Amino acid sequence: VLLSLWGPEVLTRILKQETFGQLGTFQARRLRGSRAQHRRASAMPSPTLTYRDRVVEGTGAGESFPLDFTAVEGNMDNFMTQIKNLAQSLYPCSAQKLDQDMRLHFLDNSSATCNDGSPAGYYIKESKGSKRWLIFLEGGWYCFNRQTCDTRYQTMRRFMSSLKWPRTRTGTGILSPQPEENPYWWNANMVFIPYCSSDAWSGASAKTDQSDYAFMGSVIIKEVVNELLTKGLDSAKVLLLAGSSAGGTGVLLNVDRVAEHLESRGQGEIQVRGLADSGWFLDNKQYRSTDCHSTISCDPTEAIRRGIRYWGSVVPESCRQTHIGEEWNCFFGYKVYPTLKSPVFVVQWLFDEAQLTVDNIHLTGHPVHEGQWRYIQNLGNELRNTLKDVPALFAPACLSHEVITRNYWMDIQVKGTSLPRALHCWDRASSPRRCPLRLIDSCPWPHCNPTCPTIRDQITGQEMSVIQFLKHMGFDVAKMAQQQGMDAGRLLGMLNNGN
Repeated sequence: VLLSLWGPEVLTRILKQETFGQLGTFQARRLRGSRAQHRRASAMPSPTLTYRDRVVEGTGAGESFPLDFTAVEGNMDNFMTQIKNLAQSLYPCSAQKLDQDMRLHFLDNSSATCNDGSPAGYYIKESKGSKRWLIFLEGGWYCFNRQTCDTRYQTMRRFMSSLKWPRTRTGTGILSPQPEENPYWWNANMVFIPYCSSDAWSGASAKTDQSDYAFMGSVIIKEVVNELLTKGLDSAKVLLLAGSSAGGTGVLLNVDRVAEHLESRGQGEIQVRGLADSGWFLDNKQYRSTDCHSTISCDPTEAIRRGIRYWGSVVPESCRQTHIGEEWNCFFGYKVYPTLKSPVFVVQWLFDEAQLTVDNIHLTGHPVHEGQWRYIQNLGNELRNTLKDVPALFAPACLSHEVITRNYWMDIQVKGTSLPRALHCWDRASSPRRCPLRLIDSCPWPHCNPTCPTIRDQITGQEMSVIQFLKHMGFDVAKMAQQQGMDAGRLLGMLNNGN
């Protein structure tokens, strides 16, 4: 039965965790990708121990059986290999694998709608028995007046309407149900809320005869939570509100509201946490100022000033009181974060592509000139300064945007620690000395971290090495070597080796 439900990989993981983890004596070696992490148990087991099967409700008493560990002491890997081989040999005899896609549900409350008045909804994959829930807010820019929203409706309609949403979605990254891709959250209840409100998840205004569009991002989140309470969220221990890009900003704007709403519904014991990916934007001065004719060219401060009036936005109360009359400040991470009560883990590329776009730095096929290069380096320094008081942080020095739902999210490291591992440490409140929570690169230029995602030439689509990329960016090897106090040849060798 377990094989039919979970398959051999998951069953092996369960055996590792339950048989050895519960007894607190053995911890098997965990393998992730090509890297092995060794963990030693603090005490040796007695020769014979009893492990009692958990009783599945309605099936009667579980059977007890002895486990003799004498034969496997010092040879745990071989023992686990035999268990996995046994599971794999039995697997073809088991029932068909369960569908692991998330399925679409439209909200029962039809007043919570997308921009065009079509019903809002969510995708869900339930994990019966799990007390952990993950709600993910999709990103996708925004629009801030009639003109930009009309353009968005013509070119990006799926972000304003639910009429052509697929019936299912496959989770990737932190939404994946596969432990190989998502080692710590694979068995949580997964919820994906598509972004169709174009308001950075802040709006609370319905479509009327006088208004062309509805902006109900914050209302949609609240209504999804209400429905999930009828599907098992009411017995949850942890709710992780996660999001990328505009969804990451949505996490910062809504995590306290979700916690307060659950408390008002008598569910205050649920621990609400936030995970904001690529949503920590700066209200910095653009490289080149332009008029607000489009979303991506408009100064972010001016765009949000216009947007919050158009959207009828709701911001966290404590932030609103801090910035009375200038509530637009609450859309910028370093200004809203100090006002939040809920714990939030921040994931942010130090050279975020969306930030560079709104700052009018466009990395096309032409090499950037020295002024742009200095601006990009200064952006990384500015971002580091705004993150100085964030205790739970993962900030690689990469040029990219969004990461937690990418299938390569396990490969990115800062100071030898991967993002899933850092999140696990934070989730388990591990000691910072044993398990660092604040991880930020100190190297000064884009992609100086060798684990950064692959760069591709925007014209040819071909992969670029780090040195090719830096030369494209106008990187002066001789000048940088002089600044670092080293020979230019040595610096080139380090870059070619990915250091």
